[in-house]
Amino acid sequence: MTTLNLGQLATFRLVVQRGSFSAAADVLGISQPAVSLQIRQLEQFLQARLIERTGRGVKATAAGLALFTHGERIEQAVDETIRAVAAFSQEVSGTITIGMGATACIHLLPPLLQQLRQDHPLLRVGVTTGNTLEIVRAIEENRLDLGLVTLPAAGSALAIAPVMDEEFVFIAAADQQRLFTTFNATELQAHPFIAFGAGSSTRAVIDAWFQAGGVQVEPVMQSGSIEAIKRMVRVGLGYSIIPRMAVACAEDRQGLCVQSLTPVLQRQLAIVMRQDKVLSKGISEIIRLLQTVK
Repeated sequence: MTTLNLGQLATFRLVVQRGSFSAAADVLGISQPAVSLQIRQLEQFLQARLIERTGRGVKATAAGLALFTHGERIEQAVDETIRAVAAFSQEVSGTITIGMGATACIHLLPPLLQQLRQDHPLLRVGVTTGNTLEIVRAIEENRLDLGLVTLPAAGSALAIAPVMDEEFVFIAAADQQRLFTTFNATELQAHPFIAFGAGSSTRAVIDAWFQAGGVQVEPVMQSGSIEAIKRMVRVGLGYSIIPRMAVACAEDRQGLCVQSLTPVLQRQLAIVMRQDKVLSKGISEIIRLLQTVK
């Protein structure tokens, strides 16, 4: 090898960030020996030891810390170079990686991707689903270009731009609608509640709404999938509270009654990026489309 391998450099930075070879391997989707080999090859090229083992994992040596710092600038320079070359082309092309929640991926993203394919057939978009913390971490580690997440989200190196307020709504089986006359926390407490999985930002928003109404509800069932929740509600196992986008289409709310809550419950979605991310034409176009969503 006569030149610095950018792939090996990215792997090295991820090992340092995650503190272990195995954690980096999990993120990259490769084996731990493959990660170790890349680090050894990078050390051989640079003629310096970059990683040392500790009782709690691994850490960068002094030489490794120097490489880590310069590596970030190298990544920025590569991004700027790609952008400078792309400026000479009128076509929007390249590969953009996005992270968002599963519900937004199912109900919000498809029409946007369809529009992108029609307008920019050379642009490739990769999508990763996850919760806010997972997406933010991937953006900080430069594994994703941008994310659409539920606020709050935090990070000193992040640019966070709110783009939409999304309403949460009550749903129940259509043939059980007569059982519900009001849709506040106190009245809903008396009925079986099917909830989104604990620990997610979606669940936190819903729990906070009940708490604001002076109520703490114990779900009879929980699921990490809103589509699974809708199926359980349809067969009469209980009611739920879900993002309105999951029942925006007639086919998505078939067999369900849908009502706004009292008081209305909303969450704020935001676009999250690294502050030093170079805005390529592709990223700019995706941001523009996300900002047009109502």
